[in-house]
Amino acid sequence: MKPTQNMPKYKFVDLFSGCGGLSLGLSMAGLRGRFAVERDPMAFDTFSDNLLSDRKVPVDKFDWPSWLEKRAWGIDDLLDKHRGDLAKLKGGIQVLAGGPPCQGFSFAGRRREDDPRNQLFEKYVQVVDTIRPSILVLENVPGMKVAHSSKRGEEEVCGQVAESYYDKLKRSLEAIDYEVHGQIVDASRFGVPQRRSRLIVIGIEKHLASQLEGGVMHAFRTLESMRTEVLARHGLPKTKPVSAQDAISDLLVHETSTQPCTDPFSRGRFEEAYYLGPLTNYQRLMHKHCRSDAMDSMRLARHRDDVQARFKKIIRECEQGVRMNEKSRARFGLKKHRIYVMSPWEPAPTITTLPDDVLHYSEPRILTVRESARLQSFPDWFRFRGKFTTGGKLRTKECPRYTQVGNAVPPLLAEAVGLAVTSILDELEQVSTQHEQAAKAGRPRLVAAMA
Repeated sequence: MKPTQNMPKYKFVDLFSGCGGLSLGLSMAGLRGRFAVERDPMAFDTFSDNLLSDRKVPVDKFDWPSWLEKRAWGIDDLLDKHRGDLAKLKGGIQVLAGGPPCQGFSFAGRRREDDPRNQLFEKYVQVVDTIRPSILVLENVPGMKVAHSSKRGEEEVCGQVAESYYDKLKRSLEAIDYEVHGQIVDASRFGVPQRRSRLIVIGIEKHLASQLEGGVMHAFRTLESMRTEVLARHGLPKTKPVSAQDAISDLLVHETSTQPCTDPFSRGRFEEAYYLGPLTNYQRLMHKHCRSDAMDSMRLARHRDDVQARFKKIIRECEQGVRMNEKSRARFGLKKHRIYVMSPWEPAPTITTLPDDVLHYSEPRILTVRESARLQSFPDWFRFRGKFTTGGKLRTKECPRYTQVGNAVPPLLAEAVGLAVTSILDELEQVSTQHEQAAKAGRPRLVAAMA
């Protein structure tokens, strides 16, 4: 997972970066990060440990600006205190990555029209207009494209059809001269062992988009070609997705012994599996650049005996790979509406921020943070920081490890996006060079461009 260029010529900023999945993928594609904005201290601690610290990792670290303190920042604080510094970056940042948090319009949780996080895209647009990058990249849940109804449950207010937050964002970005399009993609097509449908939004400055055949839609054709590039680069299958068993069968507890979990963020007497080594191509890819004793977040949940017995029956008797139906949940006394038993032969269901949404395909337990990270395509050298879980009222205020992983952009998908963006920037640079040469030669620019 080394970057494609020794000297990255394109730079990016990551807003709402979380623990760094999108930044990692863009760095793997050869882009160079300048800085990232993440409000939660736990998520930023993970980001910092992997992409800012002195620890040796197989991607380029961020070239952090001296005017910005290396700490958790909110986008509103950034605009209040550093708008002038941001304006000085104009022309020096080619890609602005990262999208506002998705929880307010996610189908996996309660969709709230008045969720304050839904309004963060307004701050996002302000940063875009200040820095003026060539290309924008956002990732979000498909629910961003679905219009919220009014509080009365109506779809039409004052004669006007309600807009989705994607529509609002698109309209706001078009107003500042960006051509924008969003498309639903399935991460499993990019080598990620998980059925994860996500909305990828790409924006290109209008005067640049006009130089591309098909405008911004050219970016999605390029993304499709870079999908095969990523699969070939990493030796992943092109004709079938990576299965859950391909991804995490080397982390089975019954195949090895356990040892005490010594993670400094883990309290109490928890155990973790002793790691024996990778078994599949995907596992070897994920474990590259990582010592076996350096892999963190392997802590196993402590299930009661009766819970384990119930999980065994669920795994044995319920259909795998699909959400448990109402009849099965009632039979086992489960109140949760979203519970999946993984199928070993298929990609995992969407990994969320809740660890008990998914049950292991053969062992009576929930997944570890590391297994969830594997299913998101985080390499094993990537370390997570902060609490493992958070309960009660703190769930809306803190971002522990399971949440960090569930919220992240899968790095393999992000790498393909980064390669597509790089290809487009190269193409635009080539067009600009042709125009300059034509101007120097005294020929009309239009004739030169068509030659």
